[in-house]
Amino acid sequence: MSFLAACLQMNASNVVADNIAAMQRLARQAADKGASFVQTPEMSNIVERSRDKLAAAICAEEDDPTLTACRKLAAELGVTLHIGSLALKAGGGKIANRAFLIAPDGEILARYDKIHLFDVDLPGGESWRESNTYAAGEAAVLADLPEGPIGLTICYDVRFPHLYRALAKAGAFMLTAPAAFTRQSGAAHWHVLQRARAIENGAYMVSAAQAGRHADGRETYGHSIIVAPWGEVLAEAPGEGEAVIVAEIDARNSAEARSRIPSLANERDFAPPEHSKAGRLQAAEPTRLRTA
Repeated sequence: MSFLAACLQMNASNVVADNIAAMQRLARQAADKGASFVQTPEMSNIVERSRDKLAAAICAEEDDPTLTACRKLAAELGVTLHIGSLALKAGGGKIANRAFLIAPDGEILARYDKIHLFDVDLPGGESWRESNTYAAGEAAVLADLPEGPIGLTICYDVRFPHLYRALAKAGAFMLTAPAAFTRQSGAAHWHVLQRARAIENGAYMVSAAQAGRHADGRETYGHSIIVAPWGEVLAEAPGEGEAVIVAEIDARNSAEARSRIPSLANERDFAPPEHSKAGRLQAAEPTRLRTA
C-alpha cells in the first residue's frame, strides 16, 4: 500500500534540450533514492514568457521531444512519471498547458489540461494573462495507480478548492499541484494552500515546483512540497535551484484521516444565499451545488 514519491524541483530555461537533460538527471537521482512515483514541475519543457518565442520553441503533442524522452525515461527507470505539465501547441493558435501520467512501461495513463488560467495584476506592476496564450482545460481528471486513484491539477488550480473536493469525493487519496508559482504569491500563500487542500480532503498533496530566476527573467518560488493527509509537511525543497525530495505515501493514511474527520461524508447540499432588498438573508429553494 505504500511507495516513495519524489518531486523534482527544476529551474527550467527557455532551451528545451537543456530541460530534458536536467529532468533526466534529476529523475535518475530520485530513482536511486527508491522513488517509484516521480513528479516534475509545471512547464517542465520550457519557461518562456514571450508568446512568440514560446510558440516557436514548442511542438504538438505527437511531435514533442520532451514527452518522447519522458516515456523512454519512465520505462528505463521503471517508475510512474508524472510530468507536471508541458507547453504544447493546440488548436486555434493557442497553447495547451498539459500534464501527463506515464506508466513504468512508458505508456501514457492520463492527460490533464490546466483548467484555471492565471490572469492577474500583482502589486508592484507584475502582470500575467495566461488566457491570452493558453487554452483552458474543461475536465477534472483522476488517474489510477496500483494503490488507488490520484487527482491531477496544475499550479493556479490550487486556489480553487471545489476542484480538489470533487477529486477527493471521487476517491483520490493523493492530489497533485505541480507549479511555477511566482515568488511574490508563493511567499504569501504556497504553504497554506498546499496544507489546506491536504487537510480539508484528507489526502496527500504532492507538488513539484520551478525555483529561482529563469532565463526569461521571471522568478519562481520553489519549495516543492509533499504534505500528509493530516497536514504534516513530509518533505520540502529550498526556495532556489534544483532539488529532489522524497517521502513515503501510504493510501491507508488518507483513509484514516477521513475517518478521524469525516468531512467528505458529512458534507451536505445547501441552498445558496439570497439577499432581500432590506439586506437580510432569505432562504432560497434548495439547489444542488455542483462540485466539479
